[in-house]
Amino acid sequence: MNLSGRIALVTGGSRGIGRAIVCSLAEAGAKVAFVYQSNKEAAEKLAAEQAALGHEVLALQADVSKKAEADAIVEQVLAKWEKIDILVNNAGIIRDKPILAMSSDDWQQVIDTNLTSVFNFCQAVVRPMMSARYGRIVNMSSVSADFSNPGQANYAASKAGIEGFSRCMATEYAKRGITVNCVAPGFIETDMTVAVVNAAGDKIKNSIPVRRLGKPDDIANAVLFFVSEQASYITGQILKVDGGLTLGGMG
Repeated sequence: MNLSGRIALVTGGSRGIGRAIVCSLAEAGAKVAFVYQSNKEAAEKLAAEQAALGHEVLALQADVSKKAEADAIVEQVLAKWEKIDILVNNAGIIRDKPILAMSSDDWQQVIDTNLTSVFNFCQAVVRPMMSARYGRIVNMSSVSADFSNPGQANYAASKAGIEGFSRCMATEYAKRGITVNCVAPGFIETDMTVAVVNAAGDKIKNSIPVRRLGKPDDIANAVLFFVSEQASYITGQILKVDGGLTLGGMG
């Protein structure tokens, strides 16, 4: 994939899946700005590593759930590079609890970080993308949108919302040269999933037809495809990258 000359913006980019996406886009030739919320050390380390490889990568701090901060990030990227060709909404958190034990804050924080942030950044980038008559947007969903685990009502709702939002946006802006797609990971080896994986032991791996957990690069490769010219005729789609997990359900 050749993304030379392209400008990309990635939310939740300092670690895990987001970090792999940033590295993949930069390696393909794009200039990449990524957003982190609190882990400044990890963000600066990633930017420095990419600079050492000759890649232009910019780390920006923001609370993605706040519209004003999303707007400010987009303005900074436009001021530096004049355009945004690619947006990857990857920022996400979990606050797993049974519904009766779930506080209003547990609910709202997940909805705001996972779902509202997608609206915030999509709305902020769509006008310059419309002017350019070009855009590639990839929103990170999850297999939990369709195959929910107990204790994940807030997370599943946020991811199902992302998919519905993405289909609507794809319809609205297809004629302006903007594609909008989702990648829905299964169980991926990241900091966010380590507790769940460790608690379940081999049960999770045995439920996956390919008999392994996914790697962040597996997701980054799917994102790279969606933002490439090879996917220019694909929009409004949800690609499950789960090793076949959802073929037989999650029960």
